[in-house]
Amino acid sequence: MTSASVKQRRVNWYHRRIANPLMRRLVGHLPGQALLETTGRRTGLPRRTPVGGRVVDGSFWMVSDHGFASAYVRNIKANPRVRLQIRSRWYSGTAQPLPDDDARARLCRLPRFNSWNVRMLGTDLLTIRVDLDDAQVDTQEQR
Repeated sequence: MTSASVKQRRVNWYHRRIANPLMRRLVGHLPGQALLETTGRRTGLPRRTPVGGRVVDGSFWMVSDHGFASAYVRNIKANPRVRLQIRSRWYSGTAQPLPDDDARARLCRLPRFNSWNVRMLGTDLLTIRVDLDDAQVDTQEQR
């Protein structure tokens, strides 16, 4: 087992047991945080994952810490239609993984706390852009 896979298992445990349950409760109150709802690729059920990112020109930008190995990224590949809760409002959109984007450089333009966590815990960074159907999101809320 490689050190990256051991790290990923530990980080997944941390996210699943500690960070995600806490962040699901705080998502509506913290700028730079959102709740991403994907459709489960096997079950077809909604799956909600707290993510950090920022709205820029009608798109929500974020970086996945485990790239294509993240469950929500695999769900996006199976069905790119997603919903995002930003503050207390839900937005629909289409998510697109961008493997050619420089994820480390992208993190410099996203909220600091989340970017720090992704850099620390990530094993295979991947930029994801969600093109929002309702581009009237207040970009100041995400700073």
